[in-house]
Amino acid sequence: MKWRGRRGSSNIEDRRGMGRAGGIGIAGTLVVLAVGYFFGIDVSPLVQGMDGGTQQTELSERDEQMGQFVSVVLADTEEVWTPVLRDQADVAYVEPKLVMFSGAIQSACGGASSAMGPFYCPGDQKVYLDTDFFDQMANRMGAGGDFAAAYVIAHEVGHHVQNLTGTLGAVNQERGRVSEADSNRLSVMTELQADCYAGIWARQAQERFGTLEVGDMQEAMQAAEAVGDDVIQSNAGRNPMPDSFTHGSAQQRQTWLQRGFESGDMGQCDTFRATDL
Repeated sequence: MKWRGRRGSSNIEDRRGMGRAGGIGIAGTLVVLAVGYFFGIDVSPLVQGMDGGTQQTELSERDEQMGQFVSVVLADTEEVWTPVLRDQADVAYVEPKLVMFSGAIQSACGGASSAMGPFYCPGDQKVYLDTDFFDQMANRMGAGGDFAAAYVIAHEVGHHVQNLTGTLGAVNQERGRVSEADSNRLSVMTELQADCYAGIWARQAQERFGTLEVGDMQEAMQAAEAVGDDVIQSNAGRNPMPDSFTHGSAQQRQTWLQRGFESGDMGQCDTFRATDL
């Protein structure tokens, strides 16, 4: 991915190194958080008990470089979505903030940890990202590469686009009125649409900036596969259960990412009216 020497976004809040957990340390804390994430256990009392205070840590050279990369990708999403959202949806694009953090953080949507992965909070219109997640993608999920990381950021910005168009609010209201199975299906539709929007960004980034290099889309497709619900459940030692999926299968995520990339059209990303996801 060609990103060096490009404009970075001013909408970055870098909180890395602020508030790393004390006590058993950040690594131990993340182990407990990961257990809670995979098995559906509320571990917040344990985490609160482990916190022995916070400390400021200096960012490494690699951390600084990753921060620059994230800033450039966010700037590219701003350049892409401002005209696309205006021209295709008649909606003015409001640039989101992106918060880089280490370990755990509080947002308008509540507390969160890096074990949950990157997320978007509509309450404050911010994307939250622990850049260590990209190392986990590469080392544990087999989904490394700078464009794989860019896809993750573009996906979360896709949720911001959904928020601006009113889709996210409508879905969240509907999910509170339906069964768990139907709520999960609505969640899957939402996530797949965000994947499709990430594909639109990838296409536009290539057309506008010549961003893509050989193998970049393959990196993004591998990342989409790695975060499929069926793959995550299998890697956790569980049999995939489609009714419990909240983000979509690996194949679904790849399909909708590719659909956005090939079409460049928000109208082709309407997962809510699709007869087959």
